[in-house]
Amino acid sequence: MHQASRLPRTFFDRSVHDVAPDLIGATLLVDGIGGPIVEVEAYDQDDPAAHGYRGRTERNASMFGPPGHAYVYRSYGLHWCLNFVCEGVGIPSAVLIRAIEPRFGIEIMQARRQVAEIRLLCSGPGRLCQALGLTRAHDGRALDLPPFEIRACSTSVRVANGLRVGITKAADKPWRYGLVESHFLSRPLSREPERRRVVGAMPAFSQRGTPR
Repeated sequence: MHQASRLPRTFFDRSVHDVAPDLIGATLLVDGIGGPIVEVEAYDQDDPAAHGYRGRTERNASMFGPPGHAYVYRSYGLHWCLNFVCEGVGIPSAVLIRAIEPRFGIEIMQARRQVAEIRLLCSGPGRLCQALGLTRAHDGRALDLPPFEIRACSTSVRVANGLRVGITKAADKPWRYGLVESHFLSRPLSREPERRRVVGAMPAFSQRGTPR
């Protein structure tokens, strides 16, 4: 894992619908704790379910910022949710990180969550943030600088998509992506695998995210 390349900010300077499935299998670490991303959801600027759809506020300001930064918000006043900001400045698009496979720092995650079963540590955005110790203090932080570290997947992965979870607007959009046959998803995916890819050798991205 430590030899896999780190994802640069330019990786996120693309359509959120390209970034979201490409994140499956990448490793997310916060202060060295975390594991492979197995489930995400995409939200774009024209999406009525997205926080930025009705404009910028103090709460969602990071979503309008430069790509490659974190957008962390509290959901229903109960738990924190981690998003990766995509596309250009002023374009409120982000990927919600819904689940990872716990692999590094499991004992710390168990202590934070007060849960022993590994499958339940990070299977859901609120659980994930609690396990990784994420709060509003991480909002706006760059994803390529400590405490964050995101490394490209170095193996072949199969990615499936399905409907997003817990929304009422644009609920028919199949913009949730997950790792096929993962036991760590927050909920099963309803569709067949849509792609197989090897992402160990990530392309070099220009400032606007175009492969060179």
